[in-house]
Amino acid sequence: MSVQPNAPDGVEPTHFEFDHDSEQQIAVILAKYPPERKASGVLPLLYVVQKQMGRQTGSAWIPRVAMDVVAERLEMAPIRVYEVATFYLMFNTRPIGRYHLQVCTTTSCWLRGSDDVTAACKAATGIRAFGETSADGLFTLTEVECLGACANAPILQVDDDYYEDLDGPRTEELIAALRRGERPAPGPTIDRLNSAPAGGRKVLVDDVARKPQGQG
Repeated sequence: MSVQPNAPDGVEPTHFEFDHDSEQQIAVILAKYPPERKASGVLPLLYVVQKQMGRQTGSAWIPRVAMDVVAERLEMAPIRVYEVATFYLMFNTRPIGRYHLQVCTTTSCWLRGSDDVTAACKAATGIRAFGETSADGLFTLTEVECLGACANAPILQVDDDYYEDLDGPRTEELIAALRRGERPAPGPTIDRLNSAPAGGRKVLVDDVARKPQGQG
């Protein structure tokens, strides 16, 4: 096993090494940088760690011992890796649930009903506040900043997948499916294509080319 399994809650693993799949990814990543600039690969290598932890333990996070391994591989001071891992929201520095529910609550999503999405997440998982993990260990709920899909607000990001155009009931249906071990197709949860207008076009519906004003 490449990482200490089943560590008690609150106890950091004491060993980490990259598995075969991760080593293959790292070879591709580091080939993009000159040897003297390989520290530039710190972000993608932290992603590799988090993915491997998810595969091996069911919790996608980055323990400190893994940060030390990244620092050694990239020949950089461990503190520099700690700084990166703790600065960016997408890196989890403590264990999380199998499914990471990330609710966007910034302006577009809030105006379109992110409060209902948040309430549905709490009701369906038993979580009381952002930052908590459900009692069964399946779900962690996090509040995040703009996810960049405002045209399809409100958004719930589950791990790396975007679920768009949600409301309370559709959010609860999504979580029920995840609980059953199903992974619904990401994207809009209403009948529209990508960011096309909800309910169909309401302007510029005349496809006949109009002549400029003043011409016969």
